[in-house]
Amino acid sequence: MTRTVCRKASNPTIRHQTPVLQQLSRLFSVQRSRRHLSRLDNHALQDLGLTPREAAEEADRPIWDVPASWRK
Repeated sequence: MTRTVCRKASNPTIRHQTPVLQQLSRLFSVQRSRRHLSRLDNHALQDLGLTPREAAEEADRPIWDVPASWRK
């Protein structure tokens, strides 16, 4: 017979890792989206209502530079 024991983390650092990992995940998602945006052709950019210059400017933004509404 196997018993599973669940315990709460007593170390505050361990308890606070989840939000940090979530934030890192969001940042990498932004980076991925911007990289994909930089690879779109003119026709796809037109469908999105963007000019090549606007897409390049967005793709060149730093990973941490996101709108305030995205930060939670």
